[in-house]
Amino acid sequence: MPAIATTNPATGETVKTFTAATETQIEAAIARAAARFADYRRTDFAQRARWTHAAADLLEAEADDVAAMMTLEMGKTLTSAKAEALKCVKGFRFYADHSEALLADEPAPDASAVNASKAFARYQPLGVVLAVMPWNFPLWQAVRFAAPALMAGNVGLLKHASNVPQTALYLEDLLSRAGFPDGCFQTLLIGSGAVERVLRDPRVAAATLTGSEPAGRSVAAIAGDEVKHTVLELGGSDPFIVMPSADVDAAVTTAVKARVQNNGQSCIAAKRFIVHTDVYDDFVTEFTAQMSALRVGDPTDPDTDVGPLATEQGRDEVEQQVDTAAAAGAVIQCGGKRLDRPGWFYPPTVITDITRDMALFTEEVFGPVASVYRVADIDEAIEIANATTFGLGSNAWTRDDAEISRFADEIEAGQVFINGMTVSYPELPFGGIKRSGYGRELSGHGIREFCNLKTVWVA
Repeated sequence: MPAIATTNPATGETVKTFTAATETQIEAAIARAAARFADYRRTDFAQRARWTHAAADLLEAEADDVAAMMTLEMGKTLTSAKAEALKCVKGFRFYADHSEALLADEPAPDASAVNASKAFARYQPLGVVLAVMPWNFPLWQAVRFAAPALMAGNVGLLKHASNVPQTALYLEDLLSRAGFPDGCFQTLLIGSGAVERVLRDPRVAAATLTGSEPAGRSVAAIAGDEVKHTVLELGGSDPFIVMPSADVDAAVTTAVKARVQNNGQSCIAAKRFIVHTDVYDDFVTEFTAQMSALRVGDPTDPDTDVGPLATEQGRDEVEQQVDTAAAAGAVIQCGGKRLDRPGWFYPPTVITDITRDMALFTEEVFGPVASVYRVADIDEAIEIANATTFGLGSNAWTRDDAEISRFADEIEAGQVFINGMTVSYPELPFGGIKRSGYGRELSGHGIREFCNLKTVWVA
């Protein structure tokens, strides 16, 4: 498959290919960004907000076409693609409306205590920021960087995943049509091998990456060597705990949605279902029935629940993980075999009887595969939930206040959702711990990541 191309995951057909940027083009883009930052940083919040609102309005009007483009490029259902486009509209509007307040000067509690007539902290943009983004939420991942970065006064360079080039180019075009000056946000059609050259450029101030752990290690190492700030959002193997006091029917219905959202290709998708023994049998029976009933097929068909995986390599990796677990003694309750049809389809799959010596116990499965564990009590549930190198999102289902408190305190993750599915919201900070990365996106915490927090002291 060409390095940078749109390939339809539902058919395996390469639809359109793109030529990677040359060194001359990369240099020109960085120079353009650096020159633009010199004056863009001086624009006021009101002007940036007008441009950001214009981007939201354009995207809202074009949401159907944008959804079709994303479905073509990475295979998510048309319904979920439309929802993603509209979520981006919300993200643009949130930062347009709130960035000035989120970045307001923060006065010292008592200026006289530091021998000043006035003392405060001020947030100022860093400059050119490189964003290395993944294919699974091709527009939302990029917008949740672009909206706060631009509203803070930074400028952006986007290196998107090579299988979603049309979405990447669309975002640059959208922001340009919204009125952002030339050079504020540029898409670089480059392979992963060119990232180091961009990140080491002294005109690039910082970087953010959402993607795999190896990609995160690479970017962090380069940025560390250059002493540049980074934000990383990497993999997740999120637990979904169900206790006896839970509404089990609601938990099952949500568990299905949480596992197969985005065709199972979401870092914050629930992946490990940890169920108390008192409700385990009922949960597994109904969970397996609902997973089995999902319709797998053409992602443009409104009746389809699960489309193809985004890449052939991704489908093959999921298949290998399931086959290895089954060979080691795990029990496949449903699914477990690739579909005999064109495209990169893999059915919703439920696996039980997983032991700690199996690779599946610690691996993240990036597809519609659910691992289910039986536990005796809350202590074992929390222990298994934390028995992973990841710490991104988590879910727990219980009506017991003491259990809610323990889950909130003791689950090792950047997010804990009680009696609901993990979702990213512009209003809430998003990110992980351990090998799920560091730093935060979204909310006020996200917009401040790429700002210099400057202390100002006046005698």
